[in-house]
Amino acid sequence: MTRKLLLIIPALFAALAAQAQFTTYGKIEYERKVNIHRQMDDMAADDENATWVENFKSRVPKFSTSYFDMYFNTNKVIYKPGRESEQQFKMFGGGPAAENIVVTDLNAQKVQANKQVYDQKFHIEDSMRVLKWKIEDEVRTIANYKCRKAVSKICDSVYVVAFYTEDIIVSGGPEMFSGLPGMILELAVPRLYTTWVATKVDLVQPKDTDFEIAEKGKKATQKEMVSALSESFKQWGKMATRNIWWVAL
Repeated sequence: MTRKLLLIIPALFAALAAQAQFTTYGKIEYERKVNIHRQMDDMAADDENATWVENFKSRVPKFSTSYFDMYFNTNKVIYKPGRESEQQFKMFGGGPAAENIVVTDLNAQKVQANKQVYDQKFHIEDSMRVLKWKIEDEVRTIANYKCRKAVSKICDSVYVVAFYTEDIIVSGGPEMFSGLPGMILELAVPRLYTTWVATKVDLVQPKDTDFEIAEKGKKATQKEMVSALSESFKQWGKMATRNIWWVAL
């Protein structure tokens, strides 16, 4: 009996130690859902567009679903389009943020991104964005990880809700969101009627080549891109502000 205990105890401690280890690398799949009908309702606030919008809504799905992949280690994070989705609705040529690729260098505190906004392409080189996060008490489980709620704002007034896990000790998330004490596994931007939710986390070791990004488009900082597009969007009416929010992600 004593001999069996001597064999079991080390194995038990090894199993407990493995469970206590934090995740430092891997691949996350995010499901992004956009409520197309709610976006169209905003356009229908003008009576002139109401009939057209209702007809359009009857011919398109309520949600557009797409997938993005994130590879990460303790040094770098890359977020890019993932597998194809049968439920993806590409309105107006895909719209902003449909094909974003974002690479974050955590050590250098720098970010690079390729962003296509309708017919314009930009290659962003900038410092990591700094947001003022407020951590709250709400907790939920996402992709088998315990996550805590945090809220912040972009563009001065657009609220962002995140759920992050300290069990993945990399400060990253979808698009350019970061700055929390762990990985963001769920993100919501209510005024864009959009959510990103991690469907799974695979413990695969990324290669250096997984973080490479080809320079495509006009070089700019994030601020320079927003300024240039604000001028282009002036004729878009109510959609102008919403497009800037998408660009600011």
